[in-house]
Amino acid sequence: MFVADLTFDCYQDTTLDSAEAAINRVVNALRFNGQIIGDEFPTVLKEGYFITRVMCPEQDALHPLNHSPFVKHSIKLLQEAGLLAPKVKIIGQDIHANGADACKAPNSYILYTTYVHTCSPLYCGDDFLPVPLYRIPAIANGDYKALIKWQEDWQACDQIQINGATRCEFAALSEISNLDSDLSRRGLDLTKRIRFLTGKPVYYYLYRVGGEDLATEQARKCPSCGGDWLLPEPWFGLFDFRCDSCELVSNLSWDFQ
Repeated sequence: MFVADLTFDCYQDTTLDSAEAAINRVVNALRFNGQIIGDEFPTVLKEGYFITRVMCPEQDALHPLNHSPFVKHSIKLLQEAGLLAPKVKIIGQDIHANGADACKAPNSYILYTTYVHTCSPLYCGDDFLPVPLYRIPAIANGDYKALIKWQEDWQACDQIQINGATRCEFAALSEISNLDSDLSRRGLDLTKRIRFLTGKPVYYYLYRVGGEDLATEQARKCPSCGGDWLLPEPWFGLFDFRCDSCELVSNLSWDFQ
């Protein structure tokens, strides 16, 4: 990922409240379009302009060709707050972040995230690198808000179950590991939509922890069709189970790895 600064110049008198609201509208539009990543975007007021620092999946992520209709509309509304369209300055590549998928036409996708990931939740099924969301058709209402909100909820549940400090741990674990949970149903609906829009298989990840023993764990069947889904070798070193019929993936319980 790349670190970038967005500079919003003032061309007429404005108020801090109106400028802040207009900038936040643009930032949220870019975020829900997958052009910027994360949920913290510090903004600094200088003499006559504002600077917002963001994270982008690719160096050209903020190119106007990637703008959604909502992004274009939000940029246009900057004029009402006395601001010009943002100027983009790429600061450099984040050495701690994942790179972006470079495949022009992935053969498949995987919907996967964890509480430590700040990248796209859609991964390429060829090289397991995150796919910038603006590379696929918009999921609903011209952007990817539903997908990003699903990711936020999945990560929140993952963080709760990893911490294991409250009774919420078990409810959170159920949401990310059970096929019939509300969170899984939302995720599966998203995979169906992406599958329809791209014409490619889209696998959904089911988290796995617990279980009786390694032998019982390896004998697990696909929770959807009941078929065999244990792989001879883990897919990308992570997914021990894959059902190509149901397009589900999972791991051997972390308790036996």
